[in-house]
Amino acid sequence: MFDDTRPIFLQLAETISDEILRGVYAEGEQVPSTNELAAYLRINPATAGKAVNLLAEREILVKRRGIGMFVAEGAKGRIAAERRDGFVQSFVHPLLAEARTLGLDRAEVIRLIETETGES
Repeated sequence: MFDDTRPIFLQLAETISDEILRGVYAEGEQVPSTNELAAYLRINPATAGKAVNLLAEREILVKRRGIGMFVAEGAKGRIAAERRDGFVQSFVHPLLAEARTLGLDRAEVIRLIETETGES
């Protein structure tokens, strides 16, 4: 499940975020505890705790004292907005920069995308 390219806690936080986006965990729903995550994934509980705390800092999860961690209201929208911003920075901006370098106008870029995706 995990690879060696990034810290495990970041990969776990991303996995939980993915599950929230896909609807595995709905807003207001409890997520597994750090001990449950650690046992299931066979990782150190401190690593699982680091992932959960990162999501709490980003207001994706909220802690209910004595009960556990729950998906925060608006978490799905926050995750989607963060991912959208990251997508624009990582893919759209470089795509547009390369299109300018090649002298492609907006219509040509759109046509190329539609051709590659089978849309027209």
